[in-house]
Amino acid sequence: MTENALINEFLNYLTYERHFSPHTAKCYAADLRQFTDFLCGTVGGSDGPGNSPGYGASQAGYPPSGPGVATATATATVSTTDLRQMFLEIETETIRKFLAFLGQQDYSKSTMARKLATLRSFYKFCRRRGYIDGNPLATIRTPKQEKRLPKFLEAGQIEVLLNTPDISTLLGARDRAMLEVMYSTGIRVSELVDLNMADVDFVGQCLRVRGKGKKQRTTPIGPTALTAIRRYLDMRRIDPRSASFDQEALFVNKHGQRLSTRSVRRKLDKYLTEAGLDPSISPHTLRHSFATHMLDNGADLRSVQELLGHQSLSTTQIYTHLTTAKLKKAYDEAHPRS
Repeated sequence: MTENALINEFLNYLTYERHFSPHTAKCYAADLRQFTDFLCGTVGGSDGPGNSPGYGASQAGYPPSGPGVATATATATVSTTDLRQMFLEIETETIRKFLAFLGQQDYSKSTMARKLATLRSFYKFCRRRGYIDGNPLATIRTPKQEKRLPKFLEAGQIEVLLNTPDISTLLGARDRAMLEVMYSTGIRVSELVDLNMADVDFVGQCLRVRGKGKKQRTTPIGPTALTAIRRYLDMRRIDPRSASFDQEALFVNKHGQRLSTRSVRRKLDKYLTEAGLDPSISPHTLRHSFATHMLDNGADLRSVQELLGHQSLSTTQIYTHLTTAKLKKAYDEAHPRS
């Protein structure tokens, strides 16, 4: 296994300078590792990228696993110097062949677009560091993607879901508080598990949230969610094991350690089944529901953008399509000449 020092330098830049999450860094590492294997000819053949139609092996092992900062390795006997040179002397045609290979493997357009975005970021980094003069992706267009509207729950479905946890138990009270917070604020599940006790302002009715890239924002939180948090914390304080719990984390697991995003997903799956709701719903669906219901009830787009922590207004505008579709449906059902 040859370590790709250039890619590892890029991943360290993402982690320590851009403050990307470990999960995001691992996704970038997986994409770059796959591209490295493609260049080295280890994906379904040994002739290199010049014979892309021959590449057919599955991508088992992506993304790479393991603790700590993501790293990238190439499954080939290529020297570190040669590998670095291979990356820095890449031509646009090779990028096109890589995209053709992805298409032959039946990758979706959204996945191909993400992998292309990874390469764009990587070569932008290389150019900033002075490793290359031009940009091999300058003339490469991102595959046009199908527009898919995000899923969301109706207000009645939200009510059913929030009332499902058994709040007479500590874990049930915690789960009710988590669901209430996600719907009340629209925060990401990664932001939810990152919340500390000190981030909740009961008097000012707001949360301090650490978003993507470690950017902080303050978001309002409703009284119902705050009541659910208080109930959970009161039950947590009187638990015989409370002294051994993580005293900083707001939401902890049954062992008293900070909850993981995977645990939140498992809990949501459990309550969706109990409530008889769509099992494909994810924690992010609560965020979509928050945004959709805010716009449905008259909130302006800029405010919703700020509440969601979106950097670009265009990201938030997807929710206007949901509200427009709802209005169109109401029009079609009610207007005599629709």
